[in-house]
Amino acid sequence: MLHPVLSHPLLFVMIVAVTTRRVASFGARSSFYSQGRRTKFAASYFDLVKGCLPGNDRRFYATTSALHQSADRSSDSPTETTASAAAASDDVDATLDPVKAAREARKAEKQRAKEEKALAKARAAEQVSAAETPIVDVTYLSIDDEASYPAFGDMTRVMSRSRTGREWTRIASLEEQQDKIVEGTKVWLRGRLQSIRVKGGSCFLVIRQDTFHTLQACYFKDKSDPEASKQMIRYLQSLTVESMVDVQGILAPASVKSCSVSSMELKLERIHAVSKADAVLPFLVEDAGRSEKEVEDSQTTDRPFPRLGQDLRLDHRWLDLRAPANNAIMRIQSAVCQLFRESLYSNSFVEIHTPKLIAGESESGAGVFTTDYFGTTACLAQSPQLYKQMAVASDLDRVFEIGPVFRAEKSHTRRHLCEFTGLDLEMAIGDHYMETLEIIHELFKHIFNGLETRWAKELAVIREQYESEPVAFTDKPCVLHWPEAMDILREQGMDVGEGMDDLSGAMELKLGEVVKERFGTDFFMLDKYPSTIRPFYTMPDPEDARFSNSYDIFIRGQEICSGAQRCHDPELLLRILEEKGIEFGDGLKSYIESFRHGVSPHAGAGIGLERVVFLYLGLDNVRKASMFPRDPNRCTP
Repeated sequence: MLHPVLSHPLLFVMIVAVTTRRVASFGARSSFYSQGRRTKFAASYFDLVKGCLPGNDRRFYATTSALHQSADRSSDSPTETTASAAAASDDVDATLDPVKAAREARKAEKQRAKEEKALAKARAAEQVSAAETPIVDVTYLSIDDEASYPAFGDMTRVMSRSRTGREWTRIASLEEQQDKIVEGTKVWLRGRLQSIRVKGGSCFLVIRQDTFHTLQACYFKDKSDPEASKQMIRYLQSLTVESMVDVQGILAPASVKSCSVSSMELKLERIHAVSKADAVLPFLVEDAGRSEKEVEDSQTTDRPFPRLGQDLRLDHRWLDLRAPANNAIMRIQSAVCQLFRESLYSNSFVEIHTPKLIAGESESGAGVFTTDYFGTTACLAQSPQLYKQMAVASDLDRVFEIGPVFRAEKSHTRRHLCEFTGLDLEMAIGDHYMETLEIIHELFKHIFNGLETRWAKELAVIREQYESEPVAFTDKPCVLHWPEAMDILREQGMDVGEGMDDLSGAMELKLGEVVKERFGTDFFMLDKYPSTIRPFYTMPDPEDARFSNSYDIFIRGQEICSGAQRCHDPELLLRILEEKGIEFGDGLKSYIESFRHGVSPHAGAGIGLERVVFLYLGLDNVRKASMFPRDPNRCTP
């Protein structure tokens, strides 16, 4: 009769399996057992088991006998015996426990996946190691040795080592002559990397020059030299936007609507970074070039454009000026100076350059910056006014200057700066200061017409971001007198009091609206200002001393210019100084003395360059018209 434990089928199976494993293991480990003894021991054991099994459970005997036969056939090698026994034992386990078998299968699958992943990682590491072959810098000394230089890599620091013989091509010239350029022409370009897109074995770049002119360059993997192509692609991927690069390639026809050169592209053969930009910039030039409307409209979308604050832009002004419209504003500023010179040169004016360190104030009522001048106090010139007049006394009858002007005024408005560029002129007159106003009117007509015709492209770029219309002006000077202006403002409900105080900003704007409506012009002159609000060197009105022979000039209802007939009589000057309570010091001594030696009656004007640009272009802040503006809160960059 079976032992009670053996009568339980599950316990019985477990005993058989464990005992079988121990037998096989013991037999494999016992080297002092002979082959015969192991066989005899196993046979006796299985006969015992067979005798104990119920008749209907003897199907297990065939399985357990397999262990006996395997052990009997095993060699003297312990390793082989152990493996064989273990395999047979696992077969038993699998047969007896399907759940365990499935678990073991999953475990084996995980192990296989782990091994495959490790293998893939090792292969990837090998590829990375191969790809990380260092890309050497290129020292390009001569076009004659070009074939010996790598086709890609950073250019060594340009230190004027040699004249390479490369002929540089301007994208603007390609743009102008793109219908005439022969396909296959090889060119060298230096420009800024505006954008780059790498995908698989292809790469597309946009090269920019002068902020306006762009050309697409492209590179495709060369199947005949895959390793070199892989290295080229890797180098292209390392380049950062706004970097300066030298590129060489062959021009080929293409349709590229997003670039200014729209009918061709450059098949890239060589590329070298001359100056790499940081990977992370304070802001993107693309974002700096968006209009306020575009930014505002995007705020309700899934991808709103960032708002770039004025301080952020001005702190990195060099980057802000790369935006096409902002860059074009600086070109318009240059154009105004050029046209200013052209007009005055054509009227026999001479350009002069006056001191900016002076002994005293040159403008009464305007704040002044002072500095130590070898133990004495000097001032930064508030205008070249006194020296322009002394130039006329020197028989330079018509003079002008373009130079810096300094005003220590804590004005935080959108139209005031502490340093700006003055466009000043002074001229001898025959009978009346209207002669000067006529010269000034012709001067501005030349500027307005010249901008719209000769700088039309720049204006178009600016007006894409900052909307404006050309300034409307009359053929002959549009001149209002002060009493007339006061009547207009009263009609518009403005409180002007007795009409003898200076105009506020709101009054100027209202007057500009009415003048535009009545006379169809954005550009006009206001004459006969009260003497009390004008500088000491202003000639009084001969009919009414309360007023003066002075004027301001306006664009779109805001002042851009102030001028007058000057008081050239030294005794009258001294009397006015006394009336205004201005001390007659060393700073004015030479000025008045120059008139005692004889001087022509004269008149002139001082124009703010940044104001002209700011108002002509309809900008919202004069700082946009200044390259590196100075105001009470900013003295850098």
